[in-house]
Amino acid sequence: MSGIVIAVDGPSGVGKSTVCREVARRLGLSYLDTGATYRVAALSCMNEGVDFGDADAVVAVIETMNVEMMLDPDEPRVTLDGEDVSRILRSETVTGMVSEVAINLDARAVLGEFQRDIIAHEVTGGRSGGVGIIAEGRDITTVVAPDADVRVLLTADPEVRVARRALEIDASDILDVREAVLGRDAKDAKAVEFHEAADGVVTIDTTELSIDQVVSAIVDLAHRAVL
Repeated sequence: MSGIVIAVDGPSGVGKSTVCREVARRLGLSYLDTGATYRVAALSCMNEGVDFGDADAVVAVIETMNVEMMLDPDEPRVTLDGEDVSRILRSETVTGMVSEVAINLDARAVLGEFQRDIIAHEVTGGRSGGVGIIAEGRDITTVVAPDADVRVLLTADPEVRVARRALEIDASDILDVREAVLGRDAKDAKAVEFHEAADGVVTIDTTELSIDQVVSAIVDLAHRAVL
């Protein structure tokens, strides 16, 4: 399987990361969590003391930040100015500011170009040796990689998504998780549509499916795409 690009979108709690990392393992692909690029952008702006309400200042920081993405599905990592910030990116402080970057359309454009460069590099060589890449996010099937060989939108019932995220982070207050999941989706939906599939995008409702079933479905789509 040479140079394949798989694009996966969907709201929080549908299992994108777990599914995409396993697909990458099975097919020998690189794995790109584009959400991490928004997180590291938010962290960079926080480190610089930027006012997130100043859209131009946010873009200026993002355009000059020194970021490297490690695309190993077994150990995806992000460095900022040479420091591994992978754990910091998942902190509540950074999580709370991610949407401030995501709703900035100019910032989205800069990060989208960054993501496209990564995808192009992995198709021609990179960590996977040119085998390809699976990228997940919210606008990968429509904006970042609309010509991907496989394009999938993962969906699930909102309450199921909330329950999954609560289990994932071992949260005790389900109301806080509901606000974090559905609230962030509502904010991000102002900038990009990720609840309805665009033309040519395959929708997989994960509500009643196991991780293995979803992974197998995407792997099957990948094999059919390269036949």
